[in-house]
Amino acid sequence: MSYLLIGNISALICEECIEPLANARIRIYLPGTPYGADELARGIFKDLRLLSERDVQAKEERLLAESRLDERGNFSIGWEELHLFTEPLEMDICLNDVPGRGQGQQEWLQYHLSTFVPHWKRSRDKYLAAFAYVVPSEKWSAIRREFGAWALAGTVRHFETHEAMKGVRVEVYNALTQKLLAFAFTGENGRYKMYFNRPRGKSGPDVYFKVSGNHGMVWTENPDNALQPERQQIANCTKINLAVVPAAAEKKAARLTGWISDFISNKSARSNYKDRYVVY
Repeated sequence: MSYLLIGNISALICEECIEPLANARIRIYLPGTPYGADELARGIFKDLRLLSERDVQAKEERLLAESRLDERGNFSIGWEELHLFTEPLEMDICLNDVPGRGQGQQEWLQYHLSTFVPHWKRSRDKYLAAFAYVVPSEKWSAIRREFGAWALAGTVRHFETHEAMKGVRVEVYNALTQKLLAFAFTGENGRYKMYFNRPRGKSGPDVYFKVSGNHGMVWTENPDNALQPERQQIANCTKINLAVVPAAAEKKAARLTGWISDFISNKSARSNYKDRYVVY
């Protein structure tokens, strides 16, 4: 008899946006310590606790099987019958990449996810079980920080009708440098998802947005919006929904004097960031 464990492991960027742990490695170990029946009935999740190199080496002899997740986070991992199927198993995940990470070699990081007893069902000549898990957003954000990678998601809607704006280009800018960080196009439901990177250890940027369509710019946000608390030093997993005021909806008087107010506000924004970041 043999064992086959199938399943999926994904992670939340936010409650409306999920991404798979594509191409991660999954490792199954026999447990090193005993666990109570009540604990195993609930499952013991560690939320991807990072393991040191010494931790990984210490459990090397208990490794039962390993495999790789596919592009959708699905996996299928099997092994021969070497132990009782009522025994608990330890599951670890190894990562060396996440969407948005910069170029260059990245070492593999191993995280302990769970200790559990799969619900095995006999199927012909094997025991079959399934496992699925979604990493919470705050935990996934911490892991992304290790790779210097950011994921940004949200929706774009009309400020009055709240109708989803599909097929528009969403651009996010670093308020300090005024440089484009990333862009994405919204889907049928007005949702977007984009990635960018910064050196590991650096905090997230303060951000503002621009939205454009087939006929040019639809909406340009005032850079001063980056001074709002929810826009400052954004987390590695961040949701920002946009309520867009299309240019056609602006009053004529606003259009005639808009360049003056934009000039003043942009100058003010640059001054604010100069005061905050530049050291003399």
